[in-house]
Amino acid sequence: MVRLFGPLVGLFFVVALLWSLVVGVIAAVPVLGEFGHFTEPTVEHEFHKLPKELSLASDGPMGNFDKQQLQRGLQVYKEVCSACHSLRHVAFRDLTALGYNEAEVKAIAAGFQVPGIDPNTGEVNTRPGLATDYFPKPYPNDIAARAANNNAIPPDLSLIAKARHDGGPYVYSLLTGYQKQPAALLKDFPEAKTPVGLHFNPYFPTLNLAMAQPITADGQVTYGDGTKPTVAQMSKDVAAFFIWTAEPKLAKRNQTGWPVILFLIFATGLAYLAYQNVWRGKKH
Repeated sequence: MVRLFGPLVGLFFVVALLWSLVVGVIAAVPVLGEFGHFTEPTVEHEFHKLPKELSLASDGPMGNFDKQQLQRGLQVYKEVCSACHSLRHVAFRDLTALGYNEAEVKAIAAGFQVPGIDPNTGEVNTRPGLATDYFPKPYPNDIAARAANNNAIPPDLSLIAKARHDGGPYVYSLLTGYQKQPAALLKDFPEAKTPVGLHFNPYFPTLNLAMAQPITADGQVTYGDGTKPTVAQMSKDVAAFFIWTAEPKLAKRNQTGWPVILFLIFATGLAYLAYQNVWRGKKH
């Protein structure tokens, strides 16, 4: 009886495996199609670009922040980006890590109006910021934000460098990537013409975004350290600043990591020597 049913059970498992393989291939076809292997290419697939290369002092396992560059990036954020984008995870007192002293931090905070309460009437009002405050939102609510930005809510930029793949290069590429739609795009995909109110940018996943080009010309921001404020330089500086807002402890983590790695290597060596000493001459 066993000899009779054994081959049948084996055959059943073989058929089940083949069936699973066929179902898996069928399920994978739409997924592969997203990458243009089995379906017609989409305009996003053909014209979306990967971020440009960007070299910053914070790159790599030995990376550290260039504080002067971060200060320039903060200036670009204040004068350009803060009109639409919040930085709600960053407190003004955190700016001491950029090399500002207490008086300078207080001055920067006082330049922003933050929500407050009138101590006499209890009514909501605004007041100059304090060092303990966080960067304020530019709009009172999402409805106001949508109304001012073609029905799109500008994202908070505190963690943008972590929220996007290749965060720093992505920010830099997006800011410097605005252009007119290529003629080849309109020729091959005439239905993909950029809608009114949107702006073409090949570094944005859908190619069109509601944000108009924020950094439009050289000299839009005047740097106090003498650095030439080209569009590329300002974009690079603010990208570096957003890497800091997302990873303020990056340099300290890098500094801590190397001693930890050296300790682990040393401890591994000691463990190996101890093993050799304890089991020397013993048969395994």
